[in-house]
Amino acid sequence: MIPFVDLKAQYLGIKSEVDAAIQRTLDNTSFILGPDVSAFEEEFAAYCGNKHGIGVNTGTSALHLAMLAAGIGPGDEVITVPFTFVATVAAVHYCGAKTVFVDIDPRTFTMDPTKLEAAITPRTKAIVPVHLYGQMADMDPIMEVARRHKLVVIEDAAQAHGAEYKGRRAGSIGDLACFSFYPGKNLGAYGEGGMVVTGNPEYTRTVRMLRDWGAEKKYQHVLKGFNFRLEGMQGAILRVKLKYLEKWTEARCAAATRYDQGLASSGVPTPAALAHNRHVYHVYAIRTQQRAAWQDALQAKGVSSGIHYPIPVHLLPAYADLGYTAGQFPHSERAANEVLSLPMFPELTVEQTDTVCGAVRAIAAASLQAAA
Repeated sequence: MIPFVDLKAQYLGIKSEVDAAIQRTLDNTSFILGPDVSAFEEEFAAYCGNKHGIGVNTGTSALHLAMLAAGIGPGDEVITVPFTFVATVAAVHYCGAKTVFVDIDPRTFTMDPTKLEAAITPRTKAIVPVHLYGQMADMDPIMEVARRHKLVVIEDAAQAHGAEYKGRRAGSIGDLACFSFYPGKNLGAYGEGGMVVTGNPEYTRTVRMLRDWGAEKKYQHVLKGFNFRLEGMQGAILRVKLKYLEKWTEARCAAATRYDQGLASSGVPTPAALAHNRHVYHVYAIRTQQRAAWQDALQAKGVSSGIHYPIPVHLLPAYADLGYTAGQFPHSERAANEVLSLPMFPELTVEQTDTVCGAVRAIAAASLQAAA
């Protein structure tokens, strides 16, 4: 069986370095924050092309604290897309604000900037473009609208470590950017982790306090904060893994190219990587109107697959109170019904991608024959 993600293969490739980093943490007993977290914050912010990084316990916490630092609260509105993981919207809810959705561009699965103006009201405080599947949203027009309306832009870059837009890295364009280090991400911890990246020193100061009980110094609680600190061991592990991120990204891109070539004549819609973007392929999602049958058929052929995401947030029962109904965001709804993610990880071999392509081509051909 070809796995959807193979975390063990990656660990075995860097085992000695990771084990040494874990032992270093055990020896120095810096289990919460500490020197490795501080060093990783600097190194990852620099990797993103920005000044400040603030490590937190999850990508969701990164979004939550970035919004609070930007002053988002009750009565405010935040514009984002419904085709995203639920955490994007949950963070808005945690701040007491209201989510306002705009639809996606069907080619890229990211925010359609042409929909923004109509969604802005006097209560709009921020725009949260989601860099989905490893490709950045169309940031120039998003930033232009935001600046004209004096809105904060928070990049949801949880799936976009190392992605680029016109030569600029994810995390370097918006006012703040939020990353997840969930184990399956392109840069994943061995547990939970996240980071806020920003060039704004005041945002940095606020997020640093909020993650650690609102304290500027120990027992000096300036804000009503949270226990959202990044563990020292995760910082140590992520410092090791960051050194390999570019190599792993190139391997993902090479696997995506093999998929593109192997499926070119199959009639299967494959990811649209825009010419000015560096797509880092957190997910390689094809599209089919017969997804359930295709997923079963792939499984029968020894190929694992995934779905990201089967229900757009505006149709989830938890967010029914937002008042949206089916049909309001047709591109998001269609994508949610059609996307199917193929195996994608840096250690994916040529033989494995060939096998996956062969299986997809055979299933696609059988579907066409059955429909004829």
